Amino acid sequence: MNKQISKLVLLVLLVCGSIASAQVVKGRVIDESTEEPIKGALIEILGTKFTATTDADGFFNFNSGIPQGEQKLQVSAADHFNRNMPIVVDIAVPVNIDPLYLRADYSNQDQTAGMISLTENDLSDDQNAANNVSGLLQSSRDIFLRAAAYDFSATFFRPRGLNSEDGRVLINGLTMNKIFSGRPQWSNWGGINDLQRNQNFTMGLAAADNSFGGLGGVQSIDMRASQQREGTRISYASANRSYTGRFMATYSSGLKNNGWAYSVTASRRAGEEGFIDGTVYDANSIGLSVEKKINEKHFLNFTGMYTPNRRGRQSPLTEEIHSLRGNTYNANWGYFEGEKRNSRIREIDEPILMLNHNWEISDKMRLSTNVGYQFGFTGNTRIDNGGTRLVTLDGQDSYIGGARNPNPDYYQNLPSYFLRNGDTPYDLSQAYLAQQEFINDGQLDWNSLYRANASFTQLGGTSVYAIQEDRIDDDLLMASSILTADITDNILFTGGVSYRNLKSENYARIADLLGGGGYLDVDFFAQETANITQDEAAQSDLNNPNRIAGEGDRYKYNYDILVDEVDAFAQAQFKTKKVDFYVAGNVTQTSYQRDGKFRNGNFANNSFGKGEKLDFTNFGIKGGATYKLSGKSFIDVNGAYLTDAPTIRSAFPNARQNNNTTTGLESSTVYSTDLSYIFRTPFIKARLTGYFTQFKNGTDVGFYFVEGLSGAPTQDGNAFVQEVMTNIDRRNVGGEVGIEVQATPTISLKAAAAFGTNTYSNNPNLYLNSDDFPNVDLTFGDGTTKLKDYHVAGGPERAYQVGFEYRDPEYWFVGATANFFANSYVDVSALRRTENFVTDLDGLPIANYDEDIARDLLRQKQFNPYELVNIVGGKSWRIGDKYVGFFATINNVLGKEYRTGGFEQGRLANYQDVLDDSNNPTEVFAPRYFYGNSRTYYLNVYLRF
Repeated sequence: MNKQISKLVLLVLLVCGSIASAQVVKGRVIDESTEEPIKGALIEILGTKFTATTDADGFFNFNSGIPQGEQKLQVSAADHFNRNMPIVVDIAVPVNIDPLYLRADYSNQDQTAGMISLTENDLSDDQNAANNVSGLLQSSRDIFLRAAAYDFSATFFRPRGLNSEDGRVLINGLTMNKIFSGRPQWSNWGGINDLQRNQNFTMGLAAADNSFGGLGGVQSIDMRASQQREGTRISYASANRSYTGRFMATYSSGLKNNGWAYSVTASRRAGEEGFIDGTVYDANSIGLSVEKKINEKHFLNFTGMYTPNRRGRQSPLTEEIHSLRGNTYNANWGYFEGEKRNSRIREIDEPILMLNHNWEISDKMRLSTNVGYQFGFTGNTRIDNGGTRLVTLDGQDSYIGGARNPNPDYYQNLPSYFLRNGDTPYDLSQAYLAQQEFINDGQLDWNSLYRANASFTQLGGTSVYAIQEDRIDDDLLMASSILTADITDNILFTGGVSYRNLKSENYARIADLLGGGGYLDVDFFAQETANITQDEAAQSDLNNPNRIAGEGDRYKYNYDILVDEVDAFAQAQFKTKKVDFYVAGNVTQTSYQRDGKFRNGNFANNSFGKGEKLDFTNFGIKGGATYKLSGKSFIDVNGAYLTDAPTIRSAFPNARQNNNTTTGLESSTVYSTDLSYIFRTPFIKARLTGYFTQFKNGTDVGFYFVEGLSGAPTQDGNAFVQEVMTNIDRRNVGGEVGIEVQATPTISLKAAAAFGTNTYSNNPNLYLNSDDFPNVDLTFGDGTTKLKDYHVAGGPERAYQVGFEYRDPEYWFVGATANFFANSYVDVSALRRTENFVTDLDGLPIANYDEDIARDLLRQKQFNPYELVNIVGGKSWRIGDKYVGFFATINNVLGKEYRTGGFEQGRLANYQDVLDDSNNPTEVFAPRYFYGNSRTYYLNVYLRF
């Protein structure tokens, strides 16, 4: 009897089990336009714990357990609109949704295009270049990093206080960071966004797919033709930030039956000026990718990019200039022949060619081999007002000429200059006249430059004004090979080697003689020293003294930088039931050498020919782990110890004139760690992170004119100097939070916050070089600058955001964010924090020095906090087999005025001079600031078929 009951119970269980197993919900997610499966789409049964992810063929499957009755299924995938649909779960009838179509969403790509245009424009100035990493973050799906990329970027906010050179950008497996500075040159691939939608961003120190990476993460872009979305896309954008109009057209064939695939895109971005006056923008771009599937294991791809662009640069403003002309004022332009002409044009023309071979060795092993070649030039123009003419009397050469500084914001043109010594009626009248002239005109007078040159030419002389272009002509050869192997189902190995060889020609050239008849290639400001006559010191090239340079000729300086760089890395990732972890290491060998083409008069024995070869061997190790507290909660920790070679810029403090290398030059060291708590459910995604990074033994070089040097071997204590800081230690510590709540199927709420402190953690070494005291390292006191505990300038240290987004099932969306920024600081003058500040020209202490007043003079200025409100929205329509849509953003809706950065002018270097200037009604040499844009917009409309 008991056996019969047991059999009956077993039969009932089997029947129930078979019925339960029939509660199947499955399907296949397909792109609506390409009919290609979507891998990695997230399928959620709303209101339950059930989620699934599509496989490589787009399939998903819930086997059992879903509650019976009416349910709502939500499908989401990267770069696609979410889709919600009702389903009925029945124990007897499986639910099979095949196909389940998703419509492509280009809003992220369009927003990236708008953001990158901002990045390209603002990174044209060195003062801002290190402060913006938004381009690195554009492909991140992390809530906080998306806020940093799209909403915080206009303020030059730096996540974790990192600079753009702390991250890596790879295209088709090749590193795109410039060797000269370590920074990505975004405009090298600007305007070809449609071919760069396949991006992967690895955050921070986490394990990357094809590189050892950096502190700021890795952005990897795949431009292979077979990976592009098949079809045609035409778009037009209007904006008022950097360019005012952009047209782009793209066609991708997809992988054909004959094994060929190709993609081509072309665009033009242009504007007579952006938000800042006189900032012309002129850019054309073309990108081509062609791929051949040789067989099932071998793919060969060619990629070419040509994105020539030229942009007018803006000038930083003192508070005096800003109060007179506002935040759109730009001193670099003036009217010429009825049109605005900018004297400072940045032009970049550097084509890139790549050949990539991908070998699927087996199902578990892949090898990518890549070679690339980049060539072309980067040029920056400015007005050279040092033109002279040669006069020989009794066998003695002398130089007559030189011209007044033509810049309208030159300090002697401003009202403050006329009030510096008092407020007599005459001073007041002169200040008033200067004020009215600056308000009513205040722009560059091009006609006066042409008239001056014409006058000198008529007298048999040469030009006193010319347009100088500082050129860098690079020839860069790149190669890499990256192996990826699934050792087991739980172990992934990645390793690679890369090589870069650079020949960089650096020189000044005459871009425009401004109507003159030649330019005498000597330094009008050269001074005689103990061992060098003035005539010798004035020569840019002793091998060709007193040379008359014509348009297109090289002059002033001319040298090559030769670089070899070899890098190898290895990485292993391990997965277990409770812990995922990784370890990685790399080794880099770098060599630099300067090869001078001119024999400079001040450095006759150390400027022509090849100088000392610098060699650096560096390494890095990192590791991290993710502990799975549950299916929703994770603890993530990463740590790294890295050494990096100094950049070319910091290795040669005065490369334009000599072969000298930085005294005490060494590789920098970095150790960093971060700890995160991550929470993920179908309705809530959140991350809380704390981080600590210590930089040691950094190097920095700056250039400026200074007055008041104590102990300087010059008669008046004035000189144009190279300021060299070594042994720089910095500490970045703080936290970041990002949270997104899916309040309803169509409304998501989001918030993000960053709170950090970025400071100098020691007193670096400082010395000055100058051609006014050749081959001398001028130091003060103990040779250090007292920067400890000063903040490292570069955007706000604190940023907060709250916002929402509504995504309608009818393929339209709108969102808004409110953002708050605080703790931004001016970049301080390091020389003012040396013993020179308290020492008179005679080397003795300044007599009336007051420590309390000095402390106030040296206090670092902090910018006022500010708020920015941004709005974004878009809509997509399907008309037959075509798609039409638009995307729009309005940034800084309330039109807030704010400062993105600034720096103390280094001209005044001692206590008495700084005190006297601070006591003026308006400081003559006050800090200069960069201002953010007021209300701006970006509108993009597109047709896709």
